[in-house]
Amino acid sequence: MSRYKITLNGQIPYTAEEEKQLNNYFASISKTDQENKLQAIKDIRIGKLQETDWWVLRGNMTDAQTQYRQKLRDIPADYDSSKYDELLARDEQDNLTHSVWSKP
Repeated sequence: MSRYKITLNGQIPYTAEEEKQLNNYFASISKTDQENKLQAIKDIRIGKLQETDWWVLRGNMTDAQTQYRQKLRDIPADYDSSKYDELLARDEQDNLTHSVWSKP
């Protein structure tokens, strides 16, 4: 899974070491602690929004892109603690499986 960071020079991928640190961080989150799950969801959500900030800066987002970013912003209102496990579910390749994370 490739993650990107936004810099003044544009969108660049994390280094292998940064990617490893992020994966270790998410793997270390307790699956029973609601507070930690919520923090993980917030971190993922902010990361996904940051990954797509360039869409906004470009100035011509599609309707699908606008809806995707709105769905991410609406996560706190749309999902309560009973849905945290669904939001954090991952497949064998460590990809998030909930549809709210899927880019258009």
